[in-house]
Amino acid sequence: MALLETKGLTARYGDFQALFGVDIVLDQGETIAIIGANGAGKTTLLRSIAGVLANQPNAVLFDGEPVGVLAAPDIVARGIAMVPEGRKLFPSLSVEENLLIGRYGRAVKGHWTLETVYNLFPVLKERRVNPGTALSGGQQQMVAIGRALMSNPRVLLCDEISLGLAPVIIKDIYAAFPRIREAGASIIMVEQDIGQALKVSDRVYCMMEGRITLSGVPSELTREKIHAAYFGVA
Repeated sequence: MALLETKGLTARYGDFQALFGVDIVLDQGETIAIIGANGAGKTTLLRSIAGVLANQPNAVLFDGEPVGVLAAPDIVARGIAMVPEGRKLFPSLSVEENLLIGRYGRAVKGHWTLETVYNLFPVLKERRVNPGTALSGGQQQMVAIGRALMSNPRVLLCDEISLGLAPVIIKDIYAAFPRIREAGASIIMVEQDIGQALKVSDRVYCMMEGRITLSGVPSELTREKIHAAYFGVA
């Protein structure tokens, strides 16, 4: 049984339909990447899984149970945490306070504590009393990831974590992901950098205009197939 899956997932913003019957599957221990151009529906897919957008009960299954109608706090309590695009740190809180916020929705024992997050990203311990938004973009992204990990999630949703960051910083952040997986989290990441997505994922889904247009393991996806699925042209 899949750890998480969507079945015929649709999503709307008022009269605008953003997703059309999206089916994805995440198995235990996997990392899957969602790629696609701006406006393809990638963030909407994560928001739907995270409970930010309500759906039909059976449109999202977690451990085989329908969770599509649950609100975001209930989804977090079940063990699904999201690293949102743009980080969304609290400017009035210190780095450590931003991290501690992450455990309020799901106070369970697990691998991730302040100590283990600081071991994963040592610079955060050095900056722990600084305002969260006073850090560099890369360090803020580490705080956002650490905040999500503090809930000891079984599924970690990552939305454009490399956006706007220098390549050397992106490399440092992605270097932490094997340790995140070893600690028990399966990962769904939205990533516009196709090369990075292929490098770190077990499977890839490509989206265009709210639909899945291609899926497969990275070794099977040619440049031509990805280009056609990404832009809708051969």
